Amino acid sequence: MTETTHTAPGGAAVPRRSATDTDATGRASRGGKPGGRPAPRRRPTAGSEQPRSWRRSPLRRITPWLFLAVPLAFLITFTYVPVASMISYSFTDWDGVSPDRENVGFDNYVQIFTRPELFRVFFVSGYYLAASVVQIAVALYFAVILSFDLRFRNFFKGILFFPYLINGVAIGFVFLYFFQDGGTLDSVLAWLGVTTDHPWLGDPTSANISLAGVSVWRFTGLNFVLFLGAIQSIPGELYEAAELDGAGRWKQFRHIIAPSIKPVISLSVILAISGSLSVFEIPYIMTGGATGTQTFVIQTIKLAFQFNKTGLASAAAVVLLLIILLVTWIQRRLVPDDKVDLV
Repeated sequence: MTETTHTAPGGAAVPRRSATDTDATGRASRGGKPGGRPAPRRRPTAGSEQPRSWRRSPLRRITPWLFLAVPLAFLITFTYVPVASMISYSFTDWDGVSPDRENVGFDNYVQIFTRPELFRVFFVSGYYLAASVVQIAVALYFAVILSFDLRFRNFFKGILFFPYLINGVAIGFVFLYFFQDGGTLDSVLAWLGVTTDHPWLGDPTSANISLAGVSVWRFTGLNFVLFLGAIQSIPGELYEAAELDGAGRWKQFRHIIAPSIKPVISLSVILAISGSLSVFEIPYIMTGGATGTQTFVIQTIKLAFQFNKTGLASAAAVVLLLIILLVTWIQRRLVPDDKVDLV
């Protein structure tokens, strides 16, 4: 026990205990309470103030919204407001300049599906949709081959992905000279002993096939990278177990790779369908929509800025948006993104 002394008024020394006492067991106790029990806390009086907890602070509740305020403002301003304006324009006969807008109801939508020159662009999209199937198949094939240990595989990865890095305008000009009369393609065929005077961009069928082929060359690299990243995320132990069981490359693809990359394939299908409906750069630069190569987007731009049919062009854009949303919904219903457990 720790004691101190002080002098009483009479001059005698009186022992005085300190604030920390020791009980019979040798343990220190605070506040002179035996048994080592802490002294009871004093309750705050009515006039005293406690510090407010951060969890209960109103600032904590609004902090996430403060971070989201700027992105939400940009999203609403540059996405939802223009879409709402486009939908409102689609019900009017407006030239895009005059302040007067005549309300025509659903007449613009009726024209899109009844006028042959407007509805023909859907058949042009069929060329690009077929090319997208070839594009996905080629990208998946090379992704599977280059995912295994091969010589110079990094070199071939770069070759496949390089076209996607080139600007679309540059690609259009390069292949414009490639397909022109007496151009690169005719020169290569002449070296091989094949003589042809076929105008590759002068006939609707050959022009659309040529333009779709250019799209395949350009966008195969994007699907290739998506497939390759998904394949490389598969655990290597699965391949080792499959090889021990005698499974070849085809069985490994069928039972390991294909189920694992199913969500990525689903994403590629959605991108292929939406991309085939919204093709613009390559046909606009190479043909300008002539010789039956006019796509949905080229037609919409010409309606709005060349023929001053902003209301009809807005209706066409709304139809394109609805088709993409419908196709995406159908695809999600038919092929849901189920989680695949392979381990």
